[in-house]
Amino acid sequence: MRRLSRKKALSLVKELDAFPKVSESYVETSASGGTVSLIAFSAMALLAILEFFVYRDTWMKYEYEVDKDFSSKLRINIDITVAMKCQHVGADILDLAETMITSSGLQYEPAIFELSPNQRLWQSTLTVIQSRLREEHALQEVLYKTLLKGGPTALPPREDASMEPLNACRIHGHAYVNKVAGNLHITVGKPIHHPQGHAHIAAFVSHDTYNFSHRIDHLSFGEEIPGIINPLDGTEKITYNNNQMFQYFITVVPTRLNTYKISADTHQFSVTERERVINHAAGSHGVSGIFVKYDTSSLMVTVSEQHMPLWQFLVRLCGIIGGIFSTTGMLHGLVGFCFDVVCCRFKLGVYRPRQDVQLHHHMNNLNNHQTPLLADNVPQE
Repeated sequence: MRRLSRKKALSLVKELDAFPKVSESYVETSASGGTVSLIAFSAMALLAILEFFVYRDTWMKYEYEVDKDFSSKLRINIDITVAMKCQHVGADILDLAETMITSSGLQYEPAIFELSPNQRLWQSTLTVIQSRLREEHALQEVLYKTLLKGGPTALPPREDASMEPLNACRIHGHAYVNKVAGNLHITVGKPIHHPQGHAHIAAFVSHDTYNFSHRIDHLSFGEEIPGIINPLDGTEKITYNNNQMFQYFITVVPTRLNTYKISADTHQFSVTERERVINHAAGSHGVSGIFVKYDTSSLMVTVSEQHMPLWQFLVRLCGIIGGIFSTTGMLHGLVGFCFDVVCCRFKLGVYRPRQDVQLHHHMNNLNNHQTPLLADNVPQE
């Protein structure tokens, strides 16, 4: 009984076979079929290799949500060189709540404003990268994915000690501010704080020494991440007017970066630049200096690196192989059917030339009208 039940089960399974085997004696091979098979296998191999490269690649996914963290401090990283001596300029930060942020985290270092050949090459290269980033926004994703592979984005030191006078002041460091709108400004005189607000002592600085030509080597918000190029990095402004005012209007967007190389909470920002000459007689009022006005966005962006899962890669690979196999089989069968139809009609004479057809009809008429030889008319020997 068990053997009979097993035989019934096996016979039932055989009836459900969707892939019946054909004996090799009933299979006919052809040169055209072999050619199509070679083309199909080559296409399968090529597309499979390309699909593997797509599987290895990653892409950046952007998600947006409301920033609920308003109590934490915002870090500002600064590295600006001004073409004035350090005793003549001062930098401070004043936020929307009229809170003056002490500049204890900022350092004033005498420097040379003119760059060395190596530094000038770095600055020109950074300018080219910035122009490409403005045109091709997708390059920012490349920077995100190759954070630690790139070289340092800071200005390289001078190769040798120069004998030129120290005619500039490098203001660098960081400061922590409230997450509200604020104003970072560099102007004449050292800042002082008093109950009515704040002021800069500029009475002892000669007006002829005013020169706010500057170079922004680095300006960022949040945690510093190596390899990231910020919009104002490498910016250089040269002026020949003592009453020049430079303004940068910045919108800061909190950004959470999650890649396979690094996870960090940082900030992106967009900037609008403006500059004008202070001329009270012409109605252009203000104070000479460099003003960076920033404001924080209420949205937070989460940038995460995504990768194709293995199951999706296998499904796509099976689709490529099965699709090419089925498509080439149908095309080969259709072409063979059309070829057989055309050749068969030629053999039947449908596509014979007109002259051949007329000659064929003429020969048929002659054969039909030919008189047969009778037995009585046959000459006797």
